[in-house]
Amino acid sequence: MALPPALVVALERKLPPGAILTESEDLRVYECDGLTGHRQVPALVCLPETTEEVQAVVRACVACSVPFVARGAGTGLSGGALPVADGIVISLARMNRVLEVDLDAQRVVVQPGVTNLQVTEAVAADGFYYAPDPSSQQVCTIGGNLAENSGGAHCLKHGFTVNHVLAAVVVLPDGELARLEADAPGPDLLGVFVGSEGTLGIATEVTLRVLRRPEAIVTLLAAFDSTDAAGAAVSVVVAARILPAAMEMMDRLTIEAAEAAVHADYPAGAEAVLIVELDGVTAQVEEDVAAVRSICTEQGAFEIRIAADDVERALLWKGRKSAFAAMGRISESYYVQDGVVPRTKLPGVLRRIAQLERSYGLRVGNVFHAGDGNLHPLVLYDERKEGEPERARELAEAILLACVDAGGSITGEHGIGTDKACSMPLLFGPSDLEAMARLRRAFDPAGLANPGKVLPTPRLCGEVPGPYRQHPLEKVGLAERF
Repeated sequence: MALPPALVVALERKLPPGAILTESEDLRVYECDGLTGHRQVPALVCLPETTEEVQAVVRACVACSVPFVARGAGTGLSGGALPVADGIVISLARMNRVLEVDLDAQRVVVQPGVTNLQVTEAVAADGFYYAPDPSSQQVCTIGGNLAENSGGAHCLKHGFTVNHVLAAVVVLPDGELARLEADAPGPDLLGVFVGSEGTLGIATEVTLRVLRRPEAIVTLLAAFDSTDAAGAAVSVVVAARILPAAMEMMDRLTIEAAEAAVHADYPAGAEAVLIVELDGVTAQVEEDVAAVRSICTEQGAFEIRIAADDVERALLWKGRKSAFAAMGRISESYYVQDGVVPRTKLPGVLRRIAQLERSYGLRVGNVFHAGDGNLHPLVLYDERKEGEPERARELAEAILLACVDAGGSITGEHGIGTDKACSMPLLFGPSDLEAMARLRRAFDPAGLANPGKVLPTPRLCGEVPGPYRQHPLEKVGLAERF
């Protein structure tokens, strides 16, 4: 469907030359995010550089009743930046400036197109850093992190994006401007906005909290003969009232992929490895490292290694943070799942995933934030084989349901987007979903901001299912529940 001519005229009048993309080869770049199984070419792409230009684009869309989707770097893994066929994409890539650094107040003000890593780079020389660190931190942007409430390895101790956002300037879905602040009186509107996946407006300036670099940082790697033993070690560490900065797990398949890609020198023959990082005051870190080493040994670790310096520490983390991309060496196609389970249920859920692997005849690589139970199973498949992509998606959904059965959630940090909107009834009842929809309508009564994301609709999902209808685990003979 062609865009209203009045919209194109308004955009051309408000935006500088070169800020509007209409050629098909340009538009196709924006047809999906990191979840490439969902694709849709937008009708037009805008590249604003200022808050005022974002306002102008949104107001033009509202005047013509045209839907719009905000987009950062396109690294998301839930279809959250999937365009609408008859709508436009508002790319924030050109809004990439660090606006203010105030280390006395431990804050940095940035535009949404600044990458996650650039925030740390802006303050590192003065002994500060930005704590949330998604694996894609070199390329993912603060605007996208805000939209998805992104996590990362070091969020176990220091919290997710929402814990580090102090304020945001937001273009609301009607084109009006608002400043949301963490300490403002009344309802926590900033907390509502962070993680809303572009459905409540577009952040154009973000004030972030940065932290002082800790006195001591120690990174430990422990290798185990089973994921059960590694998962048990995670629970024992936390039960001992030790709070690592990060606690990550990789299974054998993921270890092999990472080794082939970056040669991180992980122990040969390990069925699972834990990467545990502890930071803080030197005396406390030394005490905690000794305790973690003892716990891992008691839980069956056959090798424990402590990074000798920053170079070795960086290599251990490079293997972990390269795991998703490295899996491409093993399988050209894979489906990334994102669920959460209680830490104590990790061994059981990993066994359930292994059962599902066998039942569906597909391989699954597990790499995840073990400390907070945030799983990232990678379901490997061959898209050239008839029926295999569909089987991979069904397996991924069964894993998600296993997480819910264990008392967990359907996402930890990747968001709901398009991919999981139809799974929302697994966690929420009709009254919960209606409350969310009412909140959304309060911000966006016209329904133009990133439509089709987060909440299930009949158009997207057909009849919205009740919890556990046509239980996938029953389908493969694994109906036992946690």
